Amino acid sequence: MLNFFRKNEISVVAPATGVFEKLEKLSDPVFSKGMMGQGFAIDAKNETIVSPIDGFVSSIFPTKHALGIKTKSGIEILVHVGIDTVELNGEGFDIKVQEGQKVKAGNTLMTIDFVIFEKNHKPKDVIIVFPNYQDEILIPKFEEVKHGQKLFDLD
Repeated sequence: MLNFFRKNEISVVAPATGVFEKLEKLSDPVFSKGMMGQGFAIDAKNETIVSPIDGFVSSIFPTKHALGIKTKSGIEILVHVGIDTVELNGEGFDIKVQEGQKVKAGNTLMTIDFVIFEKNHKPKDVIIVFPNYQDEILIPKFEEVKHGQKLFDLD
C-alpha cells in the first residue's frame, strides 16, 4: 500500500574523503557552538568536494570558500570549506558549478588546492550545516568516510 503522507527522505552523502568530525571539535565558534545550525565536518584527505544532497546551487560566495544548496522541499545546506578561508579571496578554490545549477548527491562542486591551504596554514575541514532545519538531525558516528558515501537520511 502506498503511503501518500510519508515525507520524502533526503539522503546525505559525504562531501569529501577524510576523517569525520563533530562540529564541536572545530576551532571556529560560529560552527562549533552551532550558531549556523546542526551539521558535521570532514577533515579532507583529497581535493575533490562533492554535493552532499540532491538540489540546486542556491548561492556561491564571491570568495569561493562556501556555497549553498537547496532541495526541492526547501531544505538548505551550507558547504563551507576550511576555517578562515574567506581570507584566501578565492585562491585555492576551483568551482565546478554555477548558481541555479541542479546537482545530485555525489556531483563535484569544487576542487581545492592543498598546497595553497598549507602555505596559508588553513585547515581543510569541509563543513556541512543545515541552517533552516528545525528537527533534530541524528548523525551517526563515523571514523573515515569516502566522498559520495551515504551518511544518513533527513525526513
